Amino acid sequence: MDAALRAKVRKRAAGLCEYCRIPESAVRPPFQFDHIIAQQHGGRTIMNNISYSCLPCNKHKGPNIAGIDPKFGKVVSLFHPRRNKWDRHFRWDGPYLRGRSAIGRATIVVLAMNDPVYVEVRQTLIDEGVFPPED
Repeated sequence: MDAALRAKVRKRAAGLCEYCRIPESAVRPPFQFDHIIAQQHGGRTIMNNISYSCLPCNKHKGPNIAGIDPKFGKVVSLFHPRRNKWDRHFRWDGPYLRGRSAIGRATIVVLAMNDPVYVEVRQTLIDEGVFPPED
């Protein structure tokens, strides 16, 4: 991936993970560039298929493009930052991320977005008054 594409993706994300919305400035190691549709599934290295994500979201997502909605047990697509509107699929409940839809619920499970470590980080940011991000 060339430097120009990386810069455009980073700018579009405005310093937030495009999945869990954690600010890049709040976590280490640095954010990564994720193929939303993995290359092994035919995903291309183009602006509309690259997201900016924190290490935990990117590592848990891996090449997955679907998950199982824990409410209904159905296979559904994971959240796609270019095609899906974040607020339609997720909402904050304090430091916990809740799914508003099957896509949101499945994505939260697959990406382990409510792992206790991540919840603790978000609670600390809430206590500091810097989270969740304003849209």
